[in-house]
Amino acid sequence: MSAPVGPYSPWRRAGDLVVISGQLGLLPGQDTPTMADATAAGQLRQALENARAVLAEAGATFDQVVKATLFLLDMDDFAPCNEVWVEAFTVPRPTRSAVAVAQLPLGARAEVELWAYAPTH
Repeated sequence: MSAPVGPYSPWRRAGDLVVISGQLGLLPGQDTPTMADATAAGQLRQALENARAVLAEAGATFDQVVKATLFLLDMDDFAPCNEVWVEAFTVPRPTRSAVAVAQLPLGARAEVELWAYAPTH
């Protein structure tokens, strides 16, 4: 898992909910932040792998994700990112919002935020 690139927690638990901070397509274990790919779809694929690692640290899995927000620099990347999404999540997939933004941290083209329902009992 990559270290946060800002002053925030990678994840927080609120009762049975686990909320993770937005994940970029950064390669883990690099001395300087390095994107996995130049495309939004490639960055999303890595961002989802990073999200999987953060969720695991919090004791949650992708199967427990109930809400997602996808941030895209360009809505022309919506269809290729949907293909990545279908690879990553099984049915029933989490609810999701997709938002076009003017800019993302570190020059990213995609960012993903996830909420998981992960009871601790």
